[in-house]
Parts: sequence; structure tokens; C-alpha cells
Amino acid sequence: MAVIVLTSACGAPGVTTTTLGLAITWYRPAIAVEADPVGGSSMLAGYFQGFHAPTQSMVDLLLAHRNGRLAEQFPLSLIGVEGTSASVLPGPRSHAQARGALDLWEPLSLLWKTGDADVLVDAGRLGMESAPTALLRSADLVLLVTRSDLPSLAAAKQWAEQVAETRQAHPESPEWKILLIGAGHPYSTREVSEVLGLPVAATLCLDEKGASAYSAGTSPRRPRLEKDLVTCGIRVRETLDANTMLLAPKGIS
Repeated sequence: MAVIVLTSACGAPGVTTTTLGLAITWYRPAIAVEADPVGGSSMLAGYFQGFHAPTQSMVDLLLAHRNGRLAEQFPLSLIGVEGTSASVLPGPRSHAQARGALDLWEPLSLLWKTGDADVLVDAGRLGMESAPTALLRSADLVLLVTRSDLPSLAAAKQWAEQVAETRQAHPESPEWKILLIGAGHPYSTREVSEVLGLPVAATLCLDEKGASAYSAGTSPRRPRLEKDLVTCGIRVRETLDANTMLLAPKGIS
């Protein structure tokens, strides 16, 4: 199964909302994973409005890993999203737990790739202490989520340049692409791609009221954003399929 990591270069462009929204509208079972090192589950506090207290924590997963029971413990840590085939793995409850979770991300990514659900990871902001860098290294695809305004692009550019250098030195490293929120506000998809030197895999509309359904659990989901999330998911899957074809041995399709 695919592991897709979403991250950002600056605060609050919509990484958490997009991760959860994509998982909920994904075409097959999907898991939204909170790996933001800030801690304090924004999905439980937001979408679930604090009504779902996790029975397990990252500490339980870490202990299970040390005892060789990670595969057994992992499903017990998931919270299902009612009415969908998606589930959520709540993240570290504090920044202190985020440090402990660093030992978990690599074995978890190996487990996910043998599972029966695609995994979408909210990795939070780049460059933070206790960031889940192991997931950035092992992902099938990394999506740099950004708005199209100048401050967002200025922050993203330095990371895009670093990614280009890394991939030149290590071509086997995961591909990075842009997931653009609010194309045309003010810069277009083409302009953003040219500035950052990375292709845009998909776009999402700017719909603050619709986004609040995923970020704060408000009223029913907005049809405009939900439709856009489905289209976004299709574009992301097309990128994954293209990557698979490029990596396949000659003669295999």
C-alpha cells in the first residue's frame, strides 16, 4: 500500500485538513496519521470535537514495538471515521511524546506498506524538532502543501531547493511534488511550479467554510470542497501510478 506524506514550509496552509479530507474521500480504505511533532491531536480536537478519547497512545505503540507486537497493537490504536472507510491514528499527545515517536516511524512505515490501506501522513511543518524525517525518507510520495501567496512561496522555496539537491545526489529518494491550496490567489499553478522548481501534483480550492468541516467538525461537509478533494485524490493517485511505472523493471507494466 502507498504511504503519502504531507508537509509544509510554514504554518497552517491546510496540511491537517487536507490529510484528513483526502483520507475520508479516498477511493479505498485509508488511514490518516498524525505525525506532527507539535503534539496534541488536532484531528481529535477538531473533526471529532473532543468526543473520541483514544484508548491507546504512541507510548503503547512504542512499548508494543519493543516487545515485537507492533503489528498486533497498531489496529487497536485506530479510530474509525463514521460513515467512511477511513480511520485516524492519533498523534503524540505532547511534544515530549513526539521525541519518543521518532523510534516508531520507520517500523510503522514498513508495517503500512504490507497493510491493506493507503496511509496519508500529516508530518506538520518542516524543520521542527522531533519532525518525522524517517517518514519523509521512506514515503512513496511527499506532498509539499502551500498556498499561492508570496510569503508561503518564499518559505517553501528554500525547502524545494534542498529537495532538488537531495534528489540529485540520491535519485532513489522519494519524489516531492506540490499540493497547491488556492491556485490563482494570486499566483497560478504554472507560476508556483516555476518558482519552486517542483511540479504541482494537485490543487485544492480555497474554501474556509468547507475546510472547517474537517478542521473543526462543523456542520455537514461542503460539496464544493468534497468534490475538489476527490479530484485532488485522483491526481495524487495518478502521480503514484506514474512513479510505480517508472520504478518497474523493464518488461513489466
